[in-house]
Amino acid sequence: MADALRIGIAGVGTVGASLVRIIQQRQDELIATCGRPVEIVAVSARDRNKDRGIDLSGIEWFGGPVDLAQKANIDVFVELMGGAEGAANASVRAALARGLHVVTANKALLAYHGVELAEIAEEKGVLLNFEAAVAGGIPVIKALRESLTGNTVSRVYGIMNGTCNYILTKMEKEGLSFLECLTEAQRLGYAEADPAFDIEGNDTAHKLAILTTLAFGNRIAADDIYLEGITNISIEDIRAAADLGYRIKLLGVAQRTDTGIEQRVHPTMVPLESVIAQVDGVTNAVAIESDVLGELLMVGPGAGGNATASAVLGDIADIAKSRPGAQRVPVLGHPAKALEPYRKAQIQSHEGGYFIRLTVLDRTGVFASIATRMAENRISLESIVQRSTHHLSPSDHQTIILVTYATMEDSVRRAVASIKEEGYLVGEPQVIRIERPKEDG
Repeated sequence: MADALRIGIAGVGTVGASLVRIIQQRQDELIATCGRPVEIVAVSARDRNKDRGIDLSGIEWFGGPVDLAQKANIDVFVELMGGAEGAANASVRAALARGLHVVTANKALLAYHGVELAEIAEEKGVLLNFEAAVAGGIPVIKALRESLTGNTVSRVYGIMNGTCNYILTKMEKEGLSFLECLTEAQRLGYAEADPAFDIEGNDTAHKLAILTTLAFGNRIAADDIYLEGITNISIEDIRAAADLGYRIKLLGVAQRTDTGIEQRVHPTMVPLESVIAQVDGVTNAVAIESDVLGELLMVGPGAGGNATASAVLGDIADIAKSRPGAQRVPVLGHPAKALEPYRKAQIQSHEGGYFIRLTVLDRTGVFASIATRMAENRISLESIVQRSTHHLSPSDHQTIILVTYATMEDSVRRAVASIKEEGYLVGEPQVIRIERPKEDG
């Protein structure tokens, strides 16, 4: 039997502890699958005395992750700390420079340093695997990097943040406000004490940036993504969407166009009968559209100790099965030095149209003014509905809901801005994209 694959783990939190437990409990299966034992021989963590519910006796402890990466007698460095900078960045670079294989679940690190780290890994002839960094237990990285070879991908999109999906699902199912659902998500551990990174869309954006590069062969552009979170979604939006036959989801979307690549993260109305509308709770879903295969939709747990540890272990198993000197699959699907500069697409017509909710003063001429502003910006309206808000606000307020046909986003934004200048708007307007099936386009 081949020598054991020696693993060092930096970060023994929820995911790290799950990984240790699985490896220790499934050693026979790993030997059968990988053809060699997989052994954890070294770890580093902030608190050595913390009870993690796992047996770490006989495993060497290091004072910090960089020390572990530089000095431990290991073949694979596993980074499970998180963060784009600091110890995570320094330790991964140290491990790669030493010629160690690296496995990470760190989407922020990859979103901001992935191309440079990929170049180091490819120069050293080692593997940098990161299946767990995007959508937890869903094997979307392997699909894009290996399984779809020969396909030309046109679009990647999906639900990539379980916290947001849980909140939106609970708002719809139980009729609760955003803040009530966020509080419950925090109580259950689905949301952090400071949830901004999730609910403002940053987490989804980091994952989308990585998928975009794998799909289209461009350099990662994490700061060039249109970003809008779910903090402004109200229960009224949820109810109005249902009345119109839609459900609201936070989607990350990347697509190739004639003028470049479009990347966006925002709340989206999807048809109730669509598959992605049925993805509820903390579950994630990623769809890949390509010329040969068509549409591939993968659904599964996007977070949690076991789901993420499963993806990490899959990456470790790939390394265990790899042969020394064998040709490596490029870290980002294409050789890092050959990645093309990111070219941002020009804004284009959105085929699904838009949902616009306006709370206005109940005055004569308001309807006519809104219709005029839309016409001035060449926006055709599929429907315009007046909804009573007497149970929510003073009787001199009305809610007007507009659904547009396909139009340009900048036209919608200009129209809404001009309506705000009229003086009859109460509060901020709500604008949500509508995504319809291709056959409806």
